[in-house]
Amino acid sequence: MSRESPFVVAPLPGFTPQVGRLVAMMSYARRTTLEAVEGLTTEQLDYALDADSNTIGALLAHVAAVEVSYQRGTFDGGPLTRADQARWGAALVLGARARRDIRGRPLAAYLDDLEEVRAQTLRELARRDDAWLEVTVPFWGGLPANNYFMWFHVLEDEINHRGQMRIIRKRLP
Repeated sequence: MSRESPFVVAPLPGFTPQVGRLVAMMSYARRTTLEAVEGLTTEQLDYALDADSNTIGALLAHVAAVEVSYQRGTFDGGPLTRADQARWGAALVLGARARRDIRGRPLAAYLDDLEEVRAQTLRELARRDDAWLEVTVPFWGGLPANNYFMWFHVLEDEINHRGQMRIIRKRLP
């Protein structure tokens, strides 16, 4: 299998087989997110469809914030720190606070955040093995979830919000 194609989900060098497959999927999702926002101006990143909508900028910040949250939960075994809350709180929750606070940033700033967060995720995933993916802990409503599901959720959350970004981009004035 060729690792030159982003369309091959396969083990990757530096990761155990299943962790590598997860990383391959996360990498593809990120690639398509970056393509969806390529070239946007600050004004476009701050555009909201209506008074209750999220902006593309806020959604990009949310993608990074969700990943940080799952880093803390799965790698560190705890919740967001106070510093994390200060940096990522509005982006994690979205809504009115995000509409007020997440504005005026150029695309490069959001991309730097995404890159910083993903680099940390990749460093941590390289330290884990396939058995780690199977570790189960209480999750939503006390139901069990394994680390594989949690990182799948990070992936599917990004894909969901990328779809929202594409819709907003198509509606830009």
